[in-house]
Amino acid sequence: MTSRTKVLVLDANILIRAVLGPRVRQLILQNVEHVSFFTPYVCLDDARKYLPEILYARQVDPAPAVQLLEGIAQHVQTLEYEWLENFEQTAKERMKKRDLDDWPVLAAALALGCPIWTHDADFFGVGVVTWSTQHIEGFFK
Repeated sequence: MTSRTKVLVLDANILIRAVLGPRVRQLILQNVEHVSFFTPYVCLDDARKYLPEILYARQVDPAPAVQLLEGIAQHVQTLEYEWLENFEQTAKERMKKRDLDDWPVLAAALALGCPIWTHDADFFGVGVVTWSTQHIEGFFK
């Protein structure tokens, strides 16, 4: 059994990108042995909701993509509300002038003491490290 030494919270946009393009998916799969990936329950729910909408708009059958999302989700631990509730107020306070709906992602990062992989600028300056896909390989090293 391989010991995972790093922890990372994934935002919903990263889960969706993991399905829509190969780069994010490859980065997750290449690093799953030494990184523990987490996401709040709402992010996985959002990915399941918005992915079909995105693909229907592109006139693409979403069924294979949804199946791929479920495969990726096997490598990501979902944090239920109980894991986040102790950090809810702090996260909401930090996100109040941004997108308050994103508080679970920040709460997850605070609870785990780790960075967030996201493309959402609302997380910049809220007290946790954020990584974009463009720079995430620096985290994995």
